[in-house]
Amino acid sequence: MSEAVARAYGKLLAVKDEYEVARLHADPAFRRQLAEEFEGDFTLRFHLAPPLLARPDPQTGRIRKRSYGAWMMTAFGCLSRLKGLRGTFLDPFGRTDERRMERQLITDYEADVELILAQLKPDTLATAIDLASVPERIRGFGHVKTASVRQARARRDGLRRQLLAAPASGQANAA
Repeated sequence: MSEAVARAYGKLLAVKDEYEVARLHADPAFRRQLAEEFEGDFTLRFHLAPPLLARPDPQTGRIRKRSYGAWMMTAFGCLSRLKGLRGTFLDPFGRTDERRMERQLITDYEADVELILAQLKPDTLATAIDLASVPERIRGFGHVKTASVRQARARRDGLRRQLLAAPASGQANAA
């Protein structure tokens, strides 16, 4: 149970946001890895959907990625140095739907852990572990993440109902 909570809560808290993506790309180790992987003269292209610039595809409604050149390495360096804005009122990305969803997932998970602690008994352990592990099912970014969260929430709701429906201690054999 402890391991399930530690893994899932850690995953929710370790959000890979714009600042983290920028930090990873601006890291000199990334450049070294590219130089080791590829020989000769190569061109960098980044396919991104920056939240403040990306527009939805008129046919699908999904945010479209655009291609950006090697100049993005400079932008990544600048953005990575702005990570101190994360979570503040100055954070330009903090009000996007995806960031709000991620904060809500953390709040919901904390409520789930409270429920688990209140309902934890030997006969609810398996359900409790399943509920504690739900965030590990969440994958992707953008519309992929939104769909993944929708599925995880449906699973969460079912497991919460199961946990709440479990008889209180000592009532399992009554009747």
